[in-house]
Amino acid sequence: MKRRTLLVVALALSIAGLGGASAVPLPESKPATLPAPGPLNVDKTPAKQLFGSEKLPADMATRSIGFYAKGCLAGAKALPINGPQWQVMRLSRNRNWGHPRLISTLEELARKVPKETKWPGLLVGDISQPRGGPMLTGHASHQVGLDADVWLNPMPNRLLTAKEREDISAVSLVARDWQDVDPKIWTPEHLKVIRLAARMPGVERIFVNPAIKKALCREATGDRGWLQTVRPYWGHNYHMHIRMVCPLGSATCKPQAPVPPGDGCDAALESWVKKQLPKPKPEKPTKPQPPPPPMMLSDLPAECRAVVNAPDKAAERPPLYPVSAKPSASDVPDDQSADTPDPTGQETPVPPTPQ
Repeated sequence: MKRRTLLVVALALSIAGLGGASAVPLPESKPATLPAPGPLNVDKTPAKQLFGSEKLPADMATRSIGFYAKGCLAGAKALPINGPQWQVMRLSRNRNWGHPRLISTLEELARKVPKETKWPGLLVGDISQPRGGPMLTGHASHQVGLDADVWLNPMPNRLLTAKEREDISAVSLVARDWQDVDPKIWTPEHLKVIRLAARMPGVERIFVNPAIKKALCREATGDRGWLQTVRPYWGHNYHMHIRMVCPLGSATCKPQAPVPPGDGCDAALESWVKKQLPKPKPEKPTKPQPPPPPMMLSDLPAECRAVVNAPDKAAERPPLYPVSAKPSASDVPDDQSADTPDPTGQETPVPPTPQ
């Protein structure tokens, strides 16, 4: 027994490096936690990564900066994810931020919908990121907090779970031949909801699929002046895209060209319908064009650099609940009122700028 104890002690001394020249050193111990990654290089990192990584708005005076497809947003406000007449979809994207003028317009529109249509409320898709700017996926515009996607199917009469808001798909209103709406899905209530949105103060344009615009032109009665605000553009068969005018206090917000005169129910609309019809495959495969270089911070207005570098406006953190949670009606405060699939790959207007 004594001899075995001596052998164990000798072996321990050898391992510790005290047993002679033949001892093997132990490897260095690793830190318990890995060091946090360093800050992104704002001049070498694509702008979509800079803005896509921000979780909260900039603690700055509120203003929309630049153009709808090349700009950013300071002092954003969150649309609450739950309201009596709306629910925000795709919570994981953190894109329910916008200029306060847009947020208040969405809330007011949602309050009007149950009063003037048979819909109980709205399902709201992407608005903007906490600091606007280019997005990692899905949109070319939505950069200055003045664009919002509203799904063209009604809010259900119950509160959706966070998981349902990730999994449920919007419903396309366009027929498979892309020449008109699907009569099995399209209803007079769709026209009423789009008309309400087009008549909201400060709304500059409503983008919808050309086939939807075609149905609106055919079925609208009485005052048709609101049709001028509704513009045809590819995609947008699942949602309407609401765009606001540049608000007061945003001196460097760049407006879009004025909407052309007339209701838009003319030969130009038919050309939009024809543009989205499936094209025959070419006899010889064409060489794919390389993607354009990513937009950099230097491509955006100079003020956007300050927006990226500004501290967080922590008081604006939106209310969230875990994906696994099953909220009840009590989760909706009394004082508060995706990638959406798209066969054309264009969820929002991209160059050339739509009408």
